[in-house]
Amino acid sequence: MSVKPSAGHGFELEWFKSSYSTDDGPACVEVASTPGTVHVRDSKRVQGDQLAFGARQWAAFISYAAHH
Repeated sequence: MSVKPSAGHGFELEWFKSSYSTDDGPACVEVASTPGTVHVRDSKRVQGDQLAFGARQWAAFISYAAHH
């Protein structure tokens, strides 16, 4: 995992918010996928830092989250 500033990618990421998120909830996240990397950011701070996970790391997280 790495933390990256959200500006300056050299390309525009297409962000998706969970269908469980609402506009009035305080804990929303968005994800964007590129080849080999999944980016995660706080939907309330879109210009803030974001996390970047490799494909294997993201798959392990999703597997864990689905079972807990």
